[in-house]
Amino acid sequence: MTSEERFRATDAMWDTYLKLGGSLAPEPDPQSPFFDEEEWRTLIADGRPSVHCVRRSGV
Repeated sequence: MTSEERFRATDAMWDTYLKLGGSLAPEPDPQSPFFDEEEWRTLIADGRPSVHCVRRSGV
């Protein structure tokens, strides 16, 4: 692919990502001294908990 073709493909992927509900906002850093968990919780768009890993015993 040429540089222009790669740019167009990348642009199309970002459009799809945003249409599917993706966000360009940076992920919060809970280890930062400026991290405010209460403020971060109010910024969650859909009010649902975030994705968590599910551990299974014996794995």
